[in-house]
Amino acid sequence: MPGENLSRDEARERAALLSVDGYEVSLDLRSAVGDAGGEPRTFRSVTTIRFRCNEPGASSFADLVAPSVTSVSLNGRDLDPGEVFDGSRILLEDLAAENELVVYAQCAYSRTGEGLHRFVDPEDGEVYLYTQYEPADARRVFANFEQPDLKAPYRFEVRAPEGWTVWSNGTGELADGVWRFAETKPISTYITCVVAGPYHYVTDTYTRTFEDGTKLEIPLGAMCRKGLAPHFDADDVFLVTKQGLDFFHDHFDYPYPFGKYDQAFVPEYNLGAMENPGLVTFREEYIFRGKVTQASYEARANVILHEMAHMWFGDLVTMEWWDDLWLKESFADFMGTFANVGATRFKDAWITFANRRKAWAYRADQLPSTHPITADIRDLEDAKLNFDGITYAKGASVLKQLVAYVGQDAFLEGSRRYFKRNAYGNTRLGDLLSVLAETSGRDMTAWAASWLQTAGVNSLTPQVLLDTEGGRIAELAILQEAPESHPELRPHRIAVGLYRRTPEGAVERYARVETDVHEPRTVVAELAGAEAPELVLVNDDDLTYCKVRFDETSLVTLRSHLGALTDPLARALCWSALWNMTRDALLPARDFVDLVLRFAGRESDIGVLQMLHAWANSALTHYAAPDWRETGGELLAEGALRELREAEPGSEHQLAWARFFASVASAEPDLKLLADLLDGTVEIDGLEVDQELRWAFLEPLAAHGAADESVLAAELVRDDTASGKRHQVRCLAARPSAPVKAQAWAQVVESDALSNALVEATISGFQQPSQRELTAPYAQLYFAAIERVWRERSIQIGMDVVRGLFPAYQDRPETLDATDAWLEAHRDAAPALRRLVLEARDDLARALRAQECDAAADR
Repeated sequence: MPGENLSRDEARERAALLSVDGYEVSLDLRSAVGDAGGEPRTFRSVTTIRFRCNEPGASSFADLVAPSVTSVSLNGRDLDPGEVFDGSRILLEDLAAENELVVYAQCAYSRTGEGLHRFVDPEDGEVYLYTQYEPADARRVFANFEQPDLKAPYRFEVRAPEGWTVWSNGTGELADGVWRFAETKPISTYITCVVAGPYHYVTDTYTRTFEDGTKLEIPLGAMCRKGLAPHFDADDVFLVTKQGLDFFHDHFDYPYPFGKYDQAFVPEYNLGAMENPGLVTFREEYIFRGKVTQASYEARANVILHEMAHMWFGDLVTMEWWDDLWLKESFADFMGTFANVGATRFKDAWITFANRRKAWAYRADQLPSTHPITADIRDLEDAKLNFDGITYAKGASVLKQLVAYVGQDAFLEGSRRYFKRNAYGNTRLGDLLSVLAETSGRDMTAWAASWLQTAGVNSLTPQVLLDTEGGRIAELAILQEAPESHPELRPHRIAVGLYRRTPEGAVERYARVETDVHEPRTVVAELAGAEAPELVLVNDDDLTYCKVRFDETSLVTLRSHLGALTDPLARALCWSALWNMTRDALLPARDFVDLVLRFAGRESDIGVLQMLHAWANSALTHYAAPDWRETGGELLAEGALRELREAEPGSEHQLAWARFFASVASAEPDLKLLADLLDGTVEIDGLEVDQELRWAFLEPLAAHGAADESVLAAELVRDDTASGKRHQVRCLAARPSAPVKAQAWAQVVESDALSNALVEATISGFQQPSQRELTAPYAQLYFAAIERVWRERSIQIGMDVVRGLFPAYQDRPETLDATDAWLEAHRDAAPALRRLVLEARDDLARALRAQECDAAADR
């Protein structure tokens, strides 16, 4: 990757040597507009760093990734940039006890979402800027010591084009053509931030009076591009923001410490959001241009609250190094859902967590790259890849287990002590465990060793023995298993639920017991003598993190009566368990598809329904036997269309089924219906085909050759916006033509002209499950190209290409062999690159096993 990697050992050595007193950063962004004269566009960056050295006379380095450095001055002594700057580091020799470093540089605007990203809106030609740094891209904007544990206060000043507004972490004022911002509290480099441009900006205020009579007032702001302003529901953003601030003040007993609270929805953003204190950034897709389901609003609220939790977990108290990334991300992921349920209208958010968020964790925890929640992060490339399902969703799941283990009060009191003891500092795992041990009275060492310091997911299976008459339970035991690769058995606090059908046909719980599972086999003595169940749910209420399995009786019940389960969380847990069985080649893909066709139409929770649609699509695409795919596709399209027509007109369920129908449509009558819905010759009562839904219908039409370039060009005229351009690019790359695929490949692999968002759109269009033969030649080209791409492109683009273009649709043993051959021949490739290829290989091997299982069901 361009830019020198930073190792953990180097960071520790530098942290032991240096402490930073403050930064002054001056940026001149007037070059963002106007003609660049054909030259790469850069901006002036001037940084002054005041810092101390524990060993006068020692040497160290500052970080900076920039096309050029004009001057470097250390303690008034001019240094030759040609001698001390190597493109990513500035050598600092003969340091004094107290030092001042001044660096003048020309830094590059980004088109990859890393550093200072520059976006030109095709709708009106306006230019928008924002920064994104995590884990280590602040060095692309100003010289610094780029590691989390060298915190310092910052003063930013920015010169910007006339008519622009500029925001940073602190409050700002414009005087004499310069925006000057208040000094921040001590924070890490990666959460500093600048947003600049002609953004649409809305304001509000949050006020709170504490028990001692003191009053807290937080200025609120929310912004987006002018083109999105008509769709911007800032009132709802502010509502969730205020609810979250109330909730966290109630539970954390530590006032929000960073002054104002701005939230910027920005274009071409690689992440969901970023917790920059005082200026949180979000991907602008959280502003909805068309009708969406409540699941989308719930997801947005969850992200708002996740980032807000970071103000305490991550910003106020920050991990020392990326090994303990979970100290902020696991907590924020847990707190996002905890606050969503406790403070907002989304009272069923734990269902979404169980069904959607944990699916991400289960997948990640079964990859060869799985790792303990407290990971071994050797360097920044490792860190970049560890923003994964383990660090976020598994960590949050384990915290949910921790709350069940120590109690909510002890957990929250531990959090409060953690903030107060470590405010504006850096911590490790032990700092948190010590306060939790205090507040809970439990020894946290063994719990942490099992849950935080080992990898892998356990499976829990009920074993039910009935009495001789068969009417009551003689013994119910829980069997705990672990994979050979990660054999750790863990302490699980679980609820076991017993279910049976009522005379009216509903499947309802009639008994529930909480118990601790430690051993390979744990008897639940309290359930002896209970009436025989038709369904046993071993992780009822989703207290622990595990794969749920079923005994044979329970599985028979679910095959016939899954839709009759009245409790939505229990139903979601059963769906999740069945999906895990499908992925593990224990349930044929066609059986899972059949369950979706028979029972998804009865699903009341819209988030669960949309997850089922995604899983059914994956089951058909990856896990079904190849000779059944066509049949399965026809069945899904037929079922989706039936549910679409039967759904309540104008309902969110109708919208979800319309989108699912489009995603599985392939037969000529189905494609014709999509085309007729687009041109208005056919209508479905209550279904509004808005612009976003139009693009959703156009992609399958393009992929099956029913919408050509002229149709897509005409649609872009209709929707000549940044969003419309991304949709068009994806649809263009989806067309079933060899020249189209060659052009898309070249644009992504052989050129860096496309922005990050258009790279993502092109890859998405290129990879179509209906075009396996067409894209088959690119498998060999993929393995020939990825090491060069990884070396030459930014890490974000490298990740997008390596993940997105892996030949997953060439799902046959030969592709597995080619992957193994590449891994064998490239043992010395970058570890992060090898990790991505190993993960893709594992997904492919899993798909082949599942296909064998599905094929066997037909014999």
